[in-house]
Order: sequence, then structure tokens, then C-alpha cells
Amino acid sequence: MSTELLTLLLSRIQFGFTVSFHIIFPAFTIGLAAWLVFLEGLHLATGRPVYRRLFDFWLRIFAVAFGLGVVSGIVLAFEFGTNWSELARRTGPIQGPLLAYETFTAFALEASFFGVLIFGRNRVPRWFYFIACLMVALGTTLSAFWIMVNNSWMQVPSGIHLAADGMFVPDNWRAIILSAVVWVRFPHMLLAAYVTSAFCIAATGAWYILQNRERTESRAMMRMGLGIAAVLVPVQMFFGHLNGEYVVRHQPSKMAAIEARWHDEKPASEVLFAWPDVENRRNRFAVTLPAPLGSLIDSDSLSAGEVGLESIPPENWPPVRIPFFAFRIMVGCGVVMLVLAWVGSWLALDDRLEARRWLLWATFLSFPLGFIATLTGWFTAEVGRQPWVVYGLLRTAQAATPFLAPRDVALTLLLFGGIYILIFSAGILYIYRLLRQGPLPTPIHPERTNPKRPLAVGGSDSQAGIGLDSSLS
Repeated sequence: MSTELLTLLLSRIQFGFTVSFHIIFPAFTIGLAAWLVFLEGLHLATGRPVYRRLFDFWLRIFAVAFGLGVVSGIVLAFEFGTNWSELARRTGPIQGPLLAYETFTAFALEASFFGVLIFGRNRVPRWFYFIACLMVALGTTLSAFWIMVNNSWMQVPSGIHLAADGMFVPDNWRAIILSAVVWVRFPHMLLAAYVTSAFCIAATGAWYILQNRERTESRAMMRMGLGIAAVLVPVQMFFGHLNGEYVVRHQPSKMAAIEARWHDEKPASEVLFAWPDVENRRNRFAVTLPAPLGSLIDSDSLSAGEVGLESIPPENWPPVRIPFFAFRIMVGCGVVMLVLAWVGSWLALDDRLEARRWLLWATFLSFPLGFIATLTGWFTAEVGRQPWVVYGLLRTAQAATPFLAPRDVALTLLLFGGIYILIFSAGILYIYRLLRQGPLPTPIHPERTNPKRPLAVGGSDSQAGIGLDSSLS
């Protein structure tokens, strides 16, 4: 392998490693922010203490996960300059403003109201505290929106022209920001975050029920988590299908790799499982559904023709096996989550849920499914886009920093790997301790609506909000 190819491979591994770590935390905190709004709204509407206890409990976890997500995202910005300077130079007129929009909207909201969310429970009126919850949730949503606008433009570039020096120049910001591709990919990512959080909440409730502790809170978490998932998973699958339609139209090489379809077919069959043999251009051990099911799934047609990899120049093929298997893992996780959510919600209707220990164990063990589905979906989208970084216009090899030595990339890869493992192991261990501790008792003192009233230092008032000090004991 040449020095240039080795450097490119190491840079791709480094970016894939860091972005995979990073995506875990937004996939969790975006959903948790909405969950906190839901709990605070229920507490304001009903006054039931259980919603306040659950809010305070999940707020502590949200704060830790939010911090880890911010830290992990900072590294990505540096990598654009160190490893992908040509990408930054050529796409800067597009990506620079989009990242600035994220800063001016999402980061501004989060920075303005996050402190109120963490420390302001007893310092502001209840209605304003609820507004702060809404603003933080809106900030996390806007952050996801601008990132998906940016990534969707790289997937299906529009609204630009290429200058003589190779720079991408924007012509139509409306076409970039309001692309039809954005409006199927952004809801898909947002719903993935909500479903991931819903199953983490349900799994926590199931864990507590199995331990016979926090009965009121655990029942509420499991029932509400599964109920939310029962509604959202089918909607998520619908938007997943819409994502497939844009891939068929705009990225035929990615769809051919996802389906391990080697030849053009009209109508097309559907490969459920196989081992793609890239060297011989065939599938081994294939389990295949007959035509026209492939055309029906991919194009909503019983007679549509589907493109095979042999109709695409081999130099434009993505690595076939990664999107093929990643897509099937994602879909498998979605099916399992759908079954668990529907069965659990049905049993909850007549109070049979807590008596089914097999379902409690299945729900408890399901907490990684949302993260796995999110990661494998991201792998499908990003690896399936290769060898392009801006699809059809800029190859990944052309986007890398020239004259970068492999040893430098390998060194930073090892350095980032060690730091990430250290920091995130500590963060995940701390979240685990918070989960082991469980919800704190309801604060003795009533909530204050007068922000001018002083707080007692070290008393129960100081623990009524996030309760970080007590979580250390």
C-alpha cells in the first residue's frame, strides 16, 4: 500500500472512530431533552411528585451525557483542519455558514438556558423553568437539523456551482437548506434519538422492577418508555423507507451495495441475507425473496427496474459488505424494538406487564438496540457514499490533507483512542452510578415561584434541582 493510501485509510479510521463515539451522545441527549420537557409538563399539569422525581433523576444523567457529547464533538472540528483540509477549503463556502448557523441558533439556545435547567429550579418561576426546558430541547433539535443539512448536502449536493479553482460556491441557499432530502433524513435522525432514549428509559424501569425497587418510578418509566416507542418506531420505519427512496433516485451505487445486487433486474428480487463475494461478483449462502418484492421495497413498484453494481464503474463502488450488513443489523434492531414496544404496551393495558419476567429481562437487555441501530444506520449512509465525500463531485481521496505522514495520523489515532476510552469510560461509569442510585426523594420544601427569595446553602433546597452533590455519596 502506498504512503498516500495508508494515510487516507488511517484518516478515515480516525474520523470514523471519533464520529462514532460522538454520535452516541447526541442520539441520547436529543431524546432525553424532549423527555425532560414531557416530564416537566406532566408535573406542571398534574402536580404528581413522581414526575418531579423522575425529572430530577434524568436531569442528572442528561447533564453528564450532554457534557460528553460536547467534548467529543470538539475533536471533529480539528480533524477537518488537520486531516481533511482540502474538504474544508473546497466546501468552506457551504459548510462554514451552515456550522455558523448551528452556533448562532442551537448553541446560543443551549448556552443561554442550560444553566437555568441545571441550577435554576428554585431561582426562577415554574413557567420560566418550563420554557428553559423547551429551549434546551429546541437547541438540541436545531443542532441536529444543521448537522443533517450539512451532511445531506454532501450526500446529494444542490444549489451550488464549481468555481475554476475547485471551490463549491452557493447559488441557492433555499435549495441547500430546504432540500427534500433534508426533510426525510432529519426526521429519521430525530426519531432515532427519541426511540433510543425511550428504550433506555424503559430498560431502566425494567431493571428497577427486577430489583423490586422504586416501584412507582419504575412502572412509570417502563410503561411510558414502551408506549412512546410503540408510537415512534413505526413512524421511524416509514421515514426509513423514504430515505431508501432518495437513495434509489440519487445514489444507485449505495442502494446496489445495500441490496448486494450485482446485475440490473426488472422487476427485482430481494436478498434477505447472504455473504457478498465481491471478487466473484455474486452472493454466497443467499436467502432471497422472489421478484417483484425488491422493486416493491426499493421503488414502491411491481415493475420498476433496479440498478446492479455491474452497471456502475468499479472505481465508484462503495465497500459492499459494510453497508449490506450494517443495513440489516439496523433493520433487525428496529423490528425487535417494534415487537417489544407493542407487546409491552399491550400487556400494560390490563396491568400484566410487570408480571412477565421474560419481558422485563428482554426490555432491560434492549437498551443498546437504539444505539446500535443509529450507528449502523450512520455506517450505511456514510460508507455507502464512498468513494465520494461530496457525492459525484469530490472523492474522499481528493478531500484529504496532502503531504500528511502516516505516522502522524497513526499517532493522533492512538492518542485520541486512549483519551476517548479514558474519558468516556469514566463518564459511562458515572452514569451507571447515577442509575444505581436511582431517583432521589421528593424535596421537602415546596418549589419557589419568587426568584428573589434566598436559598439555604447545604439544605434540602440545594438538592432539589440536579442533586449532583448527593449523587457522589
